[in-house]
Amino acid sequence: MGLSRYALRTTAVGAVSATLIAGTALGLAPTAQAASAGVDFVDITGDGGTILKANVVKPAGADGTHRYPLLVMPTSWALPQIEYLAQAQKLADSGYVVVTYNVRGFWQSGGEIEVAGPPDIADASKVIDWALANTPADAQHIGMAGVSYGAGISLLAAGHDKRIKAVASLSGWADLIDSIYSGRTQHSQAAALLNGAGTITGRPSAELQQVFKDFFASNLAKEQDMLNWGAKRSATTYLDQINANGAAIMMANGWGDTIFPPNQYADFYEKLTGPKRLEFRPGDHATAELTGLFGLPNDVWTDTERWFDHYLKGDDNGIDREQPVELKSRSTGGYEGYPDWKSVGATQRKIALAGTTTIHTNVDSGADGGIIFLSSILDQIAQLPPVASIPLLPRYWAAVWQSEKYTSAQYVRGNTKLHTTLTPTKESGTLVAYLYDVGPLGLGKLVSNAPYTFHGRTPGKPFGVDLELFSTAYDVPAGHRLALVVDTVDPLYIEHNPSGAQLTFSSPANDPSYVSIPLREQ
Repeated sequence: MGLSRYALRTTAVGAVSATLIAGTALGLAPTAQAASAGVDFVDITGDGGTILKANVVKPAGADGTHRYPLLVMPTSWALPQIEYLAQAQKLADSGYVVVTYNVRGFWQSGGEIEVAGPPDIADASKVIDWALANTPADAQHIGMAGVSYGAGISLLAAGHDKRIKAVASLSGWADLIDSIYSGRTQHSQAAALLNGAGTITGRPSAELQQVFKDFFASNLAKEQDMLNWGAKRSATTYLDQINANGAAIMMANGWGDTIFPPNQYADFYEKLTGPKRLEFRPGDHATAELTGLFGLPNDVWTDTERWFDHYLKGDDNGIDREQPVELKSRSTGGYEGYPDWKSVGATQRKIALAGTTTIHTNVDSGADGGIIFLSSILDQIAQLPPVASIPLLPRYWAAVWQSEKYTSAQYVRGNTKLHTTLTPTKESGTLVAYLYDVGPLGLGKLVSNAPYTFHGRTPGKPFGVDLELFSTAYDVPAGHRLALVVDTVDPLYIEHNPSGAQLTFSSPANDPSYVSIPLREQ
């Protein structure tokens, strides 16, 4: 188990490098436009006197005689301040003052990486203060937007600054712990990517370095400290404040986001009481927004501008009358609208997990969630998710249950839920559940997955397990089956199975085991 942790961290170096290369590429296109875009490069004094490097783009002809809606855009993790210039120019051309800034701790901005801590939230307000004092920005019409890290900061700022009237949070998080520690399991590739990129392009604080150290070391003595650290940086903690402030909030994410999985966004969305919109599309972390950062046509950025046009400019563009939950299936190209998240998977179909099955731990059975970024991008572009031959999976290390063949297409939408009874031979352990679409030849395409870890259990004593797999939208063709596979090792996660451990799954008569599949109404 220990060797695999270091191997996973090493594997993520390639993903870090790819991210930085992408960041450089993103910088090239906006930089070429900077000279003609009327961009002002400025220094803004943030919280505690920290200098933040920023860009200002104003509407053509802005001379101070007219006030314009203000958009403030914090950068993504590890990307430079020119990240949003293509979109900033488009927004300025349509009548916004746009201020984009490099968050503290990265690139030329001062300070240390605080991971959306109190200084970062205070910085957002300082940037707003500066914009109101130094640009023709309208104090009554202020919005925030960002991708990834900028999305998380924007959402948090909406709970701390009442001046923010609208937010577009793209590929961000609402619950940081549920993003990289769901099922009490470390999402090691995601965390290694963040850690590596932050170390290369920024200055991690001592607190952050300790958090990562405890995270990768599986230091249970520090678990509650980590939970408290994450809660301080999660919009869910400030839900009441966000609702009280009433900002119109749009959130968008990819089904295959391996850093901030969609479940936590959907849960948060349902609890918002103000104007809101939720969009999910195929792709991994920030890949759905990527082409828009080059200034190319992009659905996410189009809807973002429409959102701000309505809630900051007052344009009657109809976005407030559309179905607020918009989904694009991983299998088809069309959009589907729903009145709320609970309507997405309105029908639940259960597959019984009958009998008693014992598996051994510590070996990857061949069923896994793929590789961060690569797998979900292949699914996004070519509809090629991770695959496994279900008949060939070794039952010594994998438990497998299958449905009957479906006579009609099954439209999986939302959160698949696993309920079972587990009896371990050790006090700690990890399992990973996978849902596969299985074709006539037994080849399974991954529909969803999720990890689950337990500690402090009595060996030999059964207990109930309820696990929600990551939300998705996937169409299972007629003539195919669905299969649930459970094993104990996955490259995406740190596992906690002692050597020689076994896991037994059973289905007591008074508490049957099942997997509940959410289906779109036919």
